Amino acid sequence: MRALSVQRSVPRFGAARLISTVSARSATRVGPLTLGEIDDPDQPGPGWERIDTVLSGICGSDLALADGRASAYFEDWVSFPFVPGHEVVGRRDDGSRVVIEPVLGHAARGAVPPSPEAAPADGDDYRHLVTGPLEPGIQTGFCNSTGGGWAPWFWAHESQLHAVPDELSDEAAVLVEPLAGGVHAAFSVRDALRRADLLERGPLVVGVLGAGTMGLATVAALRAHVPEADVVVGARYPHQFAIARALGAAEVVRSGDLAAAIRRRTGSHVIGRHLSSGAHCLVDAVGSSDSIAESISMTRPRGRVVLLGMPADISLDMTPLWHRETELRGCYTYGTEILDDGTAARTFSLAIDLALSSGAERLLSATYPIERHVDALAHAAEAGRRGAVKIAFDLRRGN
Repeated sequence: MRALSVQRSVPRFGAARLISTVSARSATRVGPLTLGEIDDPDQPGPGWERIDTVLSGICGSDLALADGRASAYFEDWVSFPFVPGHEVVGRRDDGSRVVIEPVLGHAARGAVPPSPEAAPADGDDYRHLVTGPLEPGIQTGFCNSTGGGWAPWFWAHESQLHAVPDELSDEAAVLVEPLAGGVHAAFSVRDALRRADLLERGPLVVGVLGAGTMGLATVAALRAHVPEADVVVGARYPHQFAIARALGAAEVVRSGDLAAAIRRRTGSHVIGRHLSSGAHCLVDAVGSSDSIAESISMTRPRGRVVLLGMPADISLDMTPLWHRETELRGCYTYGTEILDDGTAARTFSLAIDLALSSGAERLLSATYPIERHVDALAHAAEAGRRGAVKIAFDLRRGN
């Protein structure tokens, strides 16, 4: 079949990394991502289904692969060559639509889940991600054995499949995976506030730095699951201001003005480059050295910074983290969340509900056929400047 795939090539990764500082389009052309005929992957085993791709999104980790900026950490957690694409809405053989929970968890790899109800990403040991009958791969879209959504079809395990309600459009369904990341971040915020016994005290201030797809997904999820909080968002572009407000942000300001907005709401003083107090919790949806330092500076002592943006190599002065006793919490994908009544819910199920209630399709700005992958990736890399949020590949017949 004809698909986009990533080859293991040090020269291509290096060339893309070098050229990406000048042109995302040129970096894609010389990088490790290629379009061509690939062998159909064999069915991995029982419980695996062929899924025909409908729409498949482009996310930050995909762009990092295309332009050579991906962290070396993941080299041991993927298997080459692989077909990217983990934000997927597709069709089963019977024509019904599904979204893919892409983590290749215990069940997919023939291991015993930590509990009967566990989501693929649950558990405190990641050995299953590189063992079992599959080649190494943290997720569908990074594993040679499964294929991915940047192809006409791929294999998915029954544990990864979630039915799409009839009332949810394809354009909204392809946003379920990033929305699930936002929901997981919102529950991390909720957990931090509850542990600090703040949910009943108010007013609560939660900052979100960055208003790309993941930042906006988090805003929607915070409004749904932490309604007690005033969500203050730092954005860069006019369309992000409008969407963040529509999704429930109490205030949206320019990214550079986020500290001032939090200062006003919390009555904090400024000491050097830090607030004396600050937000109860801060979600960093950017993931750079500068953004992490800024997030710590805007979070009150003994607050939590949730790292939703995926950082590569960073340089960080840890002194304020130590002095302010700030908790720096990573937020990887999704799993199982604990609700107010003590019951558990899959993050993906909550994300489907959020897609239905939040008008998620407004985040999908453009789609491309895979033959125009250079244009699509350039659009995704320049999404903010071009007034866009999410870009996706459309593999429906006739596209």
